[in-house]
Amino acid sequence: MADELTPGNPETPEESEEQAIKQRKNGLYPGVSDELAENMRSGWADTELHDLAPIAQAAHTADRRAALSARFPGERLVIPAGNLKTRSNDTEYSFRASTEYAYLTGDQTHDGVLVLEPAGDAHEATIYLLPRSDRENGEFWLDGMGELWVGRRHSLTEAEQLLGIPAKDVRELAAALKEATGPVRNVRGHDAGIEAALTDKVTAERDEELRVFLSEARLVKDAFEVAELQKACDSTARGFEDVVKVLDKAEATSERYIEGTFFLRARVEGNDVGYGSICASGPHACTLHWVRNDGPVRSGDLLLLDAGVETTELYTADVTRTLPVNGRYTEIQRKIYDAVYEAQEAGIAAVKPGAAYRDFHDAAQRVLAEKLVEWGLVEGPAERVLELGLQRRWTLHGTGHMLGMDVHDCAAARTEAYVDCTLEPGMCLTVEPGLYFQADDLTVPEEYRGIGVRIEDDILVTEDGNRNLSDTLPRRSDEVEAWMAGLKG
Repeated sequence: MADELTPGNPETPEESEEQAIKQRKNGLYPGVSDELAENMRSGWADTELHDLAPIAQAAHTADRRAALSARFPGERLVIPAGNLKTRSNDTEYSFRASTEYAYLTGDQTHDGVLVLEPAGDAHEATIYLLPRSDRENGEFWLDGMGELWVGRRHSLTEAEQLLGIPAKDVRELAAALKEATGPVRNVRGHDAGIEAALTDKVTAERDEELRVFLSEARLVKDAFEVAELQKACDSTARGFEDVVKVLDKAEATSERYIEGTFFLRARVEGNDVGYGSICASGPHACTLHWVRNDGPVRSGDLLLLDAGVETTELYTADVTRTLPVNGRYTEIQRKIYDAVYEAQEAGIAAVKPGAAYRDFHDAAQRVLAEKLVEWGLVEGPAERVLELGLQRRWTLHGTGHMLGMDVHDCAAARTEAYVDCTLEPGMCLTVEPGLYFQADDLTVPEEYRGIGVRIEDDILVTEDGNRNLSDTLPRRSDEVEAWMAGLKG
């Protein structure tokens, strides 16, 4: 990685003009001569892009902003993208725009802020962005965030054409917000500078109402979002196929090989993984969020792979399959797997418009409770087990969650709008029952210990029932074995 000459970052346009860009400590060049500075100002072609077409979701983001405007008439609404976060010293984590900002704009650039200003009975939207880096003061080649270091940004004019929103320089925004009057709401937790500018104008309660509204607005997906979720699931299925094809290499190395293999598919076909991939082999499958992925992969064990591709528009899949590393389930593995499959089938069947959100969870848990009673692991009947929650020793988690731009989407929604809601067409959720017998669980026979099984699919509620967006991946145990055999040739 090259060592930037200077790390300075002017805060305002005025500072950009007046402040000399700072020299990096321990840089190899002591400074910039007047002659070099003058030379770097000129001789560059005009690269402005013209007649740009709006992004694919521009009409959808406009509808989303209109719904937001209608909910909070007469109030200024501030939705930041967020800032870069330091990973170590002068390197940053890869940036991921806040879900609320990306949902309303389609933009994903750091430091951006969407502002809806009251205008009569509606709002006027403005997107505040960093303009292209300055060539007059040398920012474009000397600053750590300059164009020659991190790549070209869109000009404000280009951004307006792409996003369909008037664009202004974000470096002017904090000062303007400090002078603003009237009611203001802000999505907190993403931009400390914006929050500081609004500190005496907002309240935690009012800001939380804005966050809750934007979370609930995503409960029902529009056509663009459904297409993105399908794309994410299709890429994820290909990523699972990639993993099966290299299980021999994972056996020779570790779970990290599985993680890296899936990540390659996510980066080639999408933006990233939607969450840390869980590549849990053997007893690690009993740890719900095993993301260390540093354990061995052994023939005869199960691999619980829970992973999802995030599309370039930030919609993620969330899929789990529990696979026999050597391609064949043992008798006890198949027994447990088939029980989870039966529970998932019951859960998926309960997903339909007009059903209670909780129905799919209850249906899946009932099947698992009945299996635990049948196997003699807990005293029945199943009704007693469910009433006391005794099955939870081995089922551990809820059977699913909403899915979208966040893997656990709509998390800030009110309970009555989420867990206690009635399912509607356009909602998308996971159905993911599991059974986990910890390696040190002395309440179960030894043959059960260290086996963890979860099967998870992404289910869209439709007008007449549901659609499994991830159904290209087999689920039934015999189909899984045949699929793996075919991929291994």
